[in-house]
Amino acid sequence: MAKDTGLILALDTKDLTQAKKWAAIADATGQMIKIGMEFTYACGFDAIMQLAKGRKIFLDLKLHDIPNTVASAIASLALVKPAMLTIHASGGKDMIAAARKAVNEHFSSENKPILLAVTVLTSMTQENLNSIGIESSPLEQVLLLGKMALAAGADGLVCSPQEVSYLRQHLGEEVILVVPGIRMQDAVADDQQRIMTPSQAHQAGASWIVVGRPITRADNPMAMAKRIMQELQG
Repeated sequence: MAKDTGLILALDTKDLTQAKKWAAIADATGQMIKIGMEFTYACGFDAIMQLAKGRKIFLDLKLHDIPNTVASAIASLALVKPAMLTIHASGGKDMIAAARKAVNEHFSSENKPILLAVTVLTSMTQENLNSIGIESSPLEQVLLLGKMALAAGADGLVCSPQEVSYLRQHLGEEVILVVPGIRMQDAVADDQQRIMTPSQAHQAGASWIVVGRPITRADNPMAMAKRIMQELQG
């Protein structure tokens, strides 16, 4: 039987007022909010601190640089106290180890974020991987990066829903799997390629799903969030 799957609402906007309205949906459904590059670059960390009051924040900045730079960036994020934080697995084991060390050194034990390694973006297809010199299939590349990232100190992984079941088979039930690329049945895929419905991702074993546009672009965002919560509990 699939474990519980949580909902993370993506606040993908450049507008703080709009972000606060969407955050209220997460408050009503008892879930986490995701703040990514779009909001961070447009509104800055003062705005993030406003949204962080009384809420769990998934800070999805996908850090990817030399180990020292990533470690320094993580040290700078301690003030935000995110519940989750992302780095790119493709930065390599030394970068991930440096990120792990920075989290341990700069966050208190009660405020230590879950360190998530992004494996292969949900927009990437086999053709996209081949174009950058990777001959592995998305599935093979996700497992390769996932094993390396966990061994180097990551707490969990970000992967598409299509890899969740496969990772559960190879990595076990305890690893945290955070899953974007969620779309409702018969919905437009937008720029996502490897997608599933909330119910399918839950059955596959996702720890958390990240949902943005299917909720925020819905005619009734609150009703859609509640509908997704019902799917996750089914």
